[in-house]
Amino acid sequence: MGLLRERRGGARVGYVASGPDPERTFFQAGRAYYARLGLDLCLYHDLDLIRDAMDVARLFACDAIHLSGGHTGDFLMRLKRSALLAPLRDWARGGGVLIGVSAGAILMAPTIATDALFLGERPEDVEGEALDLMPLEFFPHLDDDAAYLPALLRYSRHTRRPILACNDGDGAVVHEGRVACFGKAIWIVDGAVTEARGTVSLEEIAARSA
Repeated sequence: MGLLRERRGGARVGYVASGPDPERTFFQAGRAYYARLGLDLCLYHDLDLIRDAMDVARLFACDAIHLSGGHTGDFLMRLKRSALLAPLRDWARGGGVLIGVSAGAILMAPTIATDALFLGERPEDVEGEALDLMPLEFFPHLDDDAAYLPALLRYSRHTRRPILACNDGDGAVVHEGRVACFGKAIWIVDGAVTEARGTVSLEEIAARSA
């Protein structure tokens, strides 16, 4: 919340749904959560509806944009089909506060390869560009299945990018060239695991993959 106040000065958060939510169940749950923080989840953006320029302008006029959880591949497909992927990337790189939960967080990386583990597939076999807002790959829900960590260790020998993996309730903030990790997050690089303590620079992260 402090970062939002600092960067944008307001409390209005737009919500981009990963997929159909006809009853807006997840949106309303998010709205209640943000309200407890003194923020207003004020706009619901449905990627399956035809939007005009004014709809998109209202989204980017928000002080922050929340990318919901859900099916990561479908979310990415909807963003591309709606021609919103590049504008979101530009908005975030221009100082916009972009918040990602689960699938929304995976999308911040250069690729959604780590999402393959939720589908019983191999990240090594996944291609395709995501938002590419940080030089690392992200994996949430690490504590949901004991098989995830060995698979990520294997994948880390395939990719040159460091992998940041989090249990439910953990997370990270990327701000002004640095990554601050919260909870019991871990870095996975070239088959090895280290605790993700405190804050590291993006330059240091990039050097790990050199």
